[in-house]
Amino acid sequence: MGDSGRAPKTNTNADDRRTERVSLKDSVQFTLDEARMILPGIQALFGFQLIAIFNERFDRDLQVLHKGVHLLALLLVALACALVMAPAAYHRQTEQGSVSQAMLDIASRLIGFGLVPLMLGVSLDVYVVSFLVTGSDPWAAAIGLGCFAVFAGLWFVFPRFQKRRHR
Repeated sequence: MGDSGRAPKTNTNADDRRTERVSLKDSVQFTLDEARMILPGIQALFGFQLIAIFNERFDRDLQVLHKGVHLLALLLVALACALVMAPAAYHRQTEQGSVSQAMLDIASRLIGFGLVPLMLGVSLDVYVVSFLVTGSDPWAAAIGLGCFAVFAGLWFVFPRFQKRRHR
């Protein structure tokens, strides 16, 4: 039941895809839960990126360019971490004890924006690791771009395609 005491409205689309309206409170909770699910992965990745520089192969086998790419990837993942953590910090400081549509909109945008530097950071690090494995910049670039394409496809293209398809 929704906050008004009535059962939530359920719609059935032509393709038998059921949808149900959720309360603002639940929407904000779902958004914050999504951020909490993404965050441990980002933090683990960030930790692995930090310790990579202490690996002997990092200094020995990587050129200055590749070390710079790794640093850029590290900074992008740190930015992603900050963006994904921002909704909780914002909510705690501005709307503690309440929820608003503005909070939901801000949180959704911050999490969505956080996926962009995460996608770029992971793809750049895949490029660096691929270079270490293959010894070839063209192959490493192709693998890194392939990784980028998979992320972009699953995180941005596919959801927008589905949204348009179900309108």
